[in-house]
Amino acid sequence: MSERVYLSRSLSDNYSIAKSILESCTNERIFAFYGELGAGKTTLIKLFCEILGVQEPVTSPTFNLIHEYPGADELVVHMDLYRLQNEDEAYEIGLLDYFQKGHYTFIEWPERIPSLLPSDTIHLHISVQTDHSRKIELTHTVHGQV
Repeated sequence: MSERVYLSRSLSDNYSIAKSILESCTNERIFAFYGELGAGKTTLIKLFCEILGVQEPVTSPTFNLIHEYPGADELVVHMDLYRLQNEDEAYEIGLLDYFQKGHYTFIEWPERIPSLLPSDTIHLHISVQTDHSRKIELTHTVHGQV
């Protein structure tokens, strides 16, 4: 398992962190974002999308659950699973099909589907610190390692 910790004090820090993560995770396409309401999950995902060349405004798909955006080179998928009641609903809406397509996929509230996440998912845990900075902890289970 590989781990990295980032500390963000500003939006420009977030941009640098998102860019660094994408540059270091060249083979991974699924990113799961954990954190309380207001921790900055959507903000960070917007920056990932910007770096990937998404031109249209990126908004949280809370009511639709899934938004697709054309990026510079490929489709980018943003999921917000907050309203998902259980994993059965994920099957019903075809959520698992997205994991097979190989697009960059950014998931808010992945704790709603813990057993459905692919093993090569990048997990980003965002926590607000007492000085209002954000700690972003990245964990990734490498295939064949625990």
